[in-house]
Amino acid sequence: MKTNELKGHLCALACILVWGTTFISSKILLKIFNPMELLFMRFLIGFMALCIASPKVLKLKNKKEEIWYALCGLTGVCLYYFLENLALTYTYATNVGVIISAAPFFTTILAHFLYKDEPFQWNFFVGFIVAFIGIFLISFNGAKMQLNPLGDLITVIAAFMWAIYSVILKKINNLGHSSLQNTKRIFAWGLFFMLFGLFFFDFKISMQQVLQPTILINLLFLGVIACAGCFVVWNYACQILGSVRCNQYVYGTPIATLIFSSIVLKEKITLLIALGTILTLLGLIISEYKQKGS
Repeated sequence: MKTNELKGHLCALACILVWGTTFISSKILLKIFNPMELLFMRFLIGFMALCIASPKVLKLKNKKEEIWYALCGLTGVCLYYFLENLALTYTYATNVGVIISAAPFFTTILAHFLYKDEPFQWNFFVGFIVAFIGIFLISFNGAKMQLNPLGDLITVIAAFMWAIYSVILKKINNLGHSSLQNTKRIFAWGLFFMLFGLFFFDFKISMQQVLQPTILINLLFLGVIACAGCFVVWNYACQILGSVRCNQYVYGTPIATLIFSSIVLKEKITLLIALGTILTLLGLIISEYKQKGS
């Protein structure tokens, strides 16, 4: 494996390890803020962090390029995270974790129809099925699955929004700008679209709430690390690996959640969880082997 390719895999893995813990922070904050309030605050914090890291304004070659940034901001920042937060208020975090893992499947389907260099290969579908079974075992751990049609449907739509973001991101990565500058402009458009959503929600946030230690720590974690930091790193990984390969790491999100829960919350790792972890990793390996053989 080439050094640059190894960097891409390590970057994608690092993002998944962080993103796997965000469900817990979001659940805590959604007890105080509504989905749009939480979404706006975490990305505003993330955007401010990116502006500090790179104050220079990105100059585009032509106005057509702006369309791709706007679409990424709408789908991958505004709609995806809003729908995910909204789903968490209607259904269980386990349901969201499992259904979101379908994002790589949607990404592959869209990329196949939009790009000639992303053909269907049976290895991906075998890997997807194996990983999905593993994710199901990890998330439900033998418990009876509790469906919530509205919340689960919202999560499916969120996964599809992430897939749209991923295939559009490929076009942005081909423009030749840095990952940091690309991410900052995507965030700016995401915040712009969120402003329209604020009109439909009772947006009331007090500094007294925000400055509570537990609230502030979780907001900074979601804004600076999970949003600003991880989006830059993830977009960089997509530049190296491509959107389809990079999105296969989404399978690892429940494993990251499991690791965090076992360390911090002292949750036990059962036989079903161990088997699910093995299947999930096996599915990722099968999908990745497809890419090497292509």
